[in-house]
Amino acid sequence: MESLLIQHIITPLHAVHLNQTTPDHRRTQHKMELTLTEEDAAHWVYRGEGAANLVLSYTGSSPSYIGKVMRIRKSPRKESALQGVRNTIALTPHERLIWKDVPELISSSDKEIAGQLYVEHVMKPLLGSKYVDAGTHILVTKEFLETVERNVASQRPAGRVDVSRVDTQCDFGLLMSDHSIFPQGSQGSIPSLSVEIKPKCGFLPTSRFISEETAIKRRKTRFEMHQALKLQHGEISQRSVYNPLDLFSGSKERIHKAVKDLFTTPQNNFRVFLNGSLILGGLGGGAESTDASIAKVLEDELQSVIQADDGQCTENLFTLVTEAVQKSGVLDKLLEVQKLDNIDIEGVIHAYYNITSQQSMARKALDEEQAKKYASLHSASLEESLRIVKDYLIAATAKDCSLMICFRPRKEEGSGSAYDTVYLESTKQAFDFKVHFIDLDLKRLSKVEDYYKLDKKIVNCYKEMSKLDHGRNGDANL
Repeated sequence: MESLLIQHIITPLHAVHLNQTTPDHRRTQHKMELTLTEEDAAHWVYRGEGAANLVLSYTGSSPSYIGKVMRIRKSPRKESALQGVRNTIALTPHERLIWKDVPELISSSDKEIAGQLYVEHVMKPLLGSKYVDAGTHILVTKEFLETVERNVASQRPAGRVDVSRVDTQCDFGLLMSDHSIFPQGSQGSIPSLSVEIKPKCGFLPTSRFISEETAIKRRKTRFEMHQALKLQHGEISQRSVYNPLDLFSGSKERIHKAVKDLFTTPQNNFRVFLNGSLILGGLGGGAESTDASIAKVLEDELQSVIQADDGQCTENLFTLVTEAVQKSGVLDKLLEVQKLDNIDIEGVIHAYYNITSQQSMARKALDEEQAKKYASLHSASLEESLRIVKDYLIAATAKDCSLMICFRPRKEEGSGSAYDTVYLESTKQAFDFKVHFIDLDLKRLSKVEDYYKLDKKIVNCYKEMSKLDHGRNGDANL
């Protein structure tokens, strides 16, 4: 197996070294002709951030950037210079093996470029080009990034500032359309209202590789169980009432309930924007549960878009989102991609060990019963192991992405529109809407072991917390 693996690795690596000026590289370089300098920094304002990137939106008047947002890379504060360099490597030799069917991806020279090519060549065909915007890269100077770092510092959540900063060594950003607004054009200054949802995993696993100890995964959603661990670690102050199975159910009533539950406990899974500005939810971290005063602010803001009686605008927003989700069918597509993970991390880890030549070490940790259970995975060909891990990593992207649904009132009901339409019966209003997937990040092979450990932690914590809950309830009934 090892000699076969080395053969597989050497070939793509040779191809990459011989092919550094591929047409794809020339296209990427061509896209980077625009450069942002220190003087431009004032026009780029903080929009939000995730674990790896910071998002800025444009407020200036240049036609090249109006209606755009830009992702710029972050770097950990506590990191040696050597680690910083190593972190930018596009793909490891094992990753080149996994993605060998995507030549554009394995020839990329930087992890950010690889990420954009992954969205373009892997996720876009799976989820539909109508719903995915891979963006283009743009050059930025070090002075631009340093100025942005200073400008946004006060708006970033303290917890994010403590652990990461703008990576001023990276000389480009990812430019993409701002999917929280409609492009400026014939409809003039009509307001845009958008909702960002992080759906999370929409199915319960049924894999035969799930052990007896973790069998609860077949009955409880990963999202619900993960809430217990987040609560224990102090990442959230209370558990979310949202159930992803409702959102993915296809039932109008259950989708409506899911949207309402996300509104009640938004955390980092639900945000609302008006004309690109956040009006509900957290910018770079989780949001507290929605109390009466937060709900009132949202209701007041929505009145400029939804013509409903006082107190009914928010309820009508839930209806709009429900209709758009159902009419677009995007969650069916997303669920299909999530289900590429059909053997669960408990099976995938063995395919991972095959690829990284650790199967002998893994087998030593198994008892006789477990060895029988995983025998088919240990004897799988390298090609089969690569396919299993590749499918798992794609599914991991689909379980962690966000959905942006944007609405604007139609000027004239009878006029044609390039966009899909939903109709609010209660207010007699028609709305154009568009849907896009965002945050379709490439998951690294090195994360597979982390995912395996996290899976065990999540299940163990949930089981412990359930025992405590039952104990308390039992005491209350005495």
